[in-house]
Amino acid sequence: MKNNIDTIIFDLGGVLVDWKPEYVYRKIFKNDEEKVQWFLNTVCTSEWNMQQDAGRTIKEAEKIKIDEFPEYKDLITLYYKEWPNMFSGPIKENVELFKKLKSSENYKIYALTNWSAEKWDKALELFPFFKEFDGVVVSGQEKIVKPSEKIYKIILNKFQINPDKAVFIDDNFKNSEAAKKLGIHGIHYKTHNDLINHLQLLQIKF
Repeated sequence: MKNNIDTIIFDLGGVLVDWKPEYVYRKIFKNDEEKVQWFLNTVCTSEWNMQQDAGRTIKEAEKIKIDEFPEYKDLITLYYKEWPNMFSGPIKENVELFKKLKSSENYKIYALTNWSAEKWDKALELFPFFKEFDGVVVSGQEKIVKPSEKIYKIILNKFQINPDKAVFIDDNFKNSEAAKKLGIHGIHYKTHNDLINHLQLLQIKF
């Protein structure tokens, strides 16, 4: 079968950079993992954070949570104050792969990310290689998050991508499956080696 892939789309958090709120709250709760998980599963939850990725302002988000949990006001506002410290850094082997694919000139390389619009400028400052993509779609700017079909259609239309010739890599299974429903070759990222195997099966050169 002749390889016809000409576009590779990367998720960012969990694929190219390591982001976990735990990195901040483990320090706050002195490595008491039970307290950390209680706070992140009850107060500043992933669902709450996702609404900021969908375009809600951080100011509004903080007010909602402080009204709900006034006793945790300081810990709630800490979430976005300390947001840069939720990154351990780039996932080096995957960034190296990204750079190889980019330099090969065989493919257009894009990013599709669930990310707060208010934190995108800071993201570019923290990770300058984000500027090397041929294009990026940021959920907070579009006010819609993965796995909504709409955001995949936005990136396909914006950059005139043929889904049959595109690969999408995401560490969230629902997100990679949503891409498949639109005819994109979705890869659920687990490990670097597993990703390499998937790309080789698609005859991608790097």
